Amino acid sequence: MDEPLMEVLTARLHDEGIQAGPRVPESGPAALPVRKFYIESYGCAMNFADSEIVASILGGSGFEATTDFRRADVVLINTCSIREKAEQTIRSRLHIFRQAKRSNSGLLIGVLGCMAERLKAKLLEEEKLVDLVVGPDSYRTLPVLIDAAEDGQKSVNVLLSREETYADISPVKLNSNGVNAFVSIMRGCNNMCSFCVVPFTRGRERSRDAGSIIHECTELFVEGYREVTLLGQNVDSYHWYSEKEEDVTFAMLLEKVACISPDLRVRFSTSHPKDITDEVLFTIARHGNICNYIHLPVQSGSNRILQLMNRGYTREWYLARTNRIREIIPDCGISSDIISGFCTETEDDHAETLSLMEDAKFDMSYMYFYSERPGTLAAKRYTDDIPEAEKKRRLDEIVKTQNRMSRSSNMKDIGIISKVLIEGDSKKSNTDWMGRNDQNKVVVFPKLGHTLTKGEYANVKIGRSTGATLIGEAISKA
Repeated sequence: MDEPLMEVLTARLHDEGIQAGPRVPESGPAALPVRKFYIESYGCAMNFADSEIVASILGGSGFEATTDFRRADVVLINTCSIREKAEQTIRSRLHIFRQAKRSNSGLLIGVLGCMAERLKAKLLEEEKLVDLVVGPDSYRTLPVLIDAAEDGQKSVNVLLSREETYADISPVKLNSNGVNAFVSIMRGCNNMCSFCVVPFTRGRERSRDAGSIIHECTELFVEGYREVTLLGQNVDSYHWYSEKEEDVTFAMLLEKVACISPDLRVRFSTSHPKDITDEVLFTIARHGNICNYIHLPVQSGSNRILQLMNRGYTREWYLARTNRIREIIPDCGISSDIISGFCTETEDDHAETLSLMEDAKFDMSYMYFYSERPGTLAAKRYTDDIPEAEKKRRLDEIVKTQNRMSRSSNMKDIGIISKVLIEGDSKKSNTDWMGRNDQNKVVVFPKLGHTLTKGEYANVKIGRSTGATLIGEAISKA
């Protein structure tokens, strides 16, 4: 891995969970002013990982990053199209950037990622909000596109690729605490879920060279990182084919990363219920540093709705998988994604979702009401016929059910000793440490009386819990 291109710092803007680019030294030869870029990221972990790739590409072309968009020559916003609210937030930010352009006529504004792929030239030509539109497979062309835009040309590249994985690029860690890192292992998705835009905005599945993944994870460990999360839209479909070496499945990749060091924690996201294999589960059980936590989106508990969603499994299959997970990994934490109010969903369908949640006993869930996305199979085939008020009512019942189950799950942890990787100060107090345990639960405990530091493991005895956090006392280093 090359030497770091820039000193990495981050800034949180407003209360929107925005990620800004790193701050770097502002000095340089007076005769050769360095162009500066600013980047914000929205949406899934894949988008944040992509922004780190973009930072590396631009850094390699002589750009420096800034956390103040008013000082930038190029403002980039890495976008999400999964829900309408995300697009509304992004449009609001674009209008703010356009206002900044009034006092800086040379400022270039670019949209990256899924929204760029979905809307293509509309933002550039019809709404005139941006100067650049660059899809997720076209980031290598950014320096050339920026040069063209500076010359007044329209700059669009949203071509999807069947090969691009950015395997040779060392990402610049933008939102880094120096402990946790995301590592992209594949791109795209072949699962044509009817509600999802990802196959259309990120293209077909392709797996990254396994050797490059192991190299990146090894370098991250050497640099002091103690946890990596392997990312893909469907990590269970990972399969690296090589003419010279053995093929590598996801289970094999997991094991290779785990073997880098027992002090390197390994997580992954996201798994698909129809694809997760016993081989993966046994690999997790075999290695103490592969976290006992699986994010397994279900979306609905109704077989009829699952079929309309084109999820490829039934309620019974899903519950059999969660049972199998707990059979092989008894203390495994399981989280999920759930959508309320999908097209034609009845009260009986909704009740089946609630009952599945009770049966699966999720530790945590990401819960949303359905938002129709243009271009998806659902938008073409079905009518979005559930009133928003009804979607929200059902979502409220789903949230309350999950909150009750999360409290019950946390209560079971009281009195146990949990191995916690310290990630930094607690959000509420710099006299407390914050970290996560094996099951991905947040744990907070006092610093007093110990010489623990960020990036170390601590054995923490859990004394109580809030709705989403375990509170404990450190008893020793782990």
